[in-house]
Amino acid sequence: MSRLTVFLAKLIGLFGVLIALEMIVQKDAMIGAVTQLIKDPPSLLLAGVIALGTGLAIVLGHNVWTGRALAVVVTIVGWLSLFKGLALLLVLSPTAAQAYFAALHYQQFYYAYAGFTLLLGAYLTYGAFSAIKLLRS
Repeated sequence: MSRLTVFLAKLIGLFGVLIALEMIVQKDAMIGAVTQLIKDPPSLLLAGVIALGTGLAIVLGHNVWTGRALAVVVTIVGWLSLFKGLALLLVLSPTAAQAYFAALHYQQFYYAYAGFTLLLGAYLTYGAFSAIKLLRS
């Protein structure tokens, strides 16, 4: 397993765990923030640019589809971020963003989204810190 895989898994994993914990603790604030975000085209543009840049960085530096599951999951997260960034850049109208948001049923499945984020983050974090032992061997 490469050092880049381990680094990205730690970064994405810890980020996911921390965001999921924040989602669980601050449900109303998070729903309010996302609701306001989709109504503000400049904020959507910024979120799209950040997601696109993050996704491109991961895909260009770590497009690994073979080997351990950890490496493939990191690659999938990169591609999903890239697609999310493109979607946000292409859907800059508040009406389209609100339709997308409504289709996700964000408020209805809020804890499912938080739980998935927590599980993915925990998997990546555990896998990355466990892999450090393999790299040292």
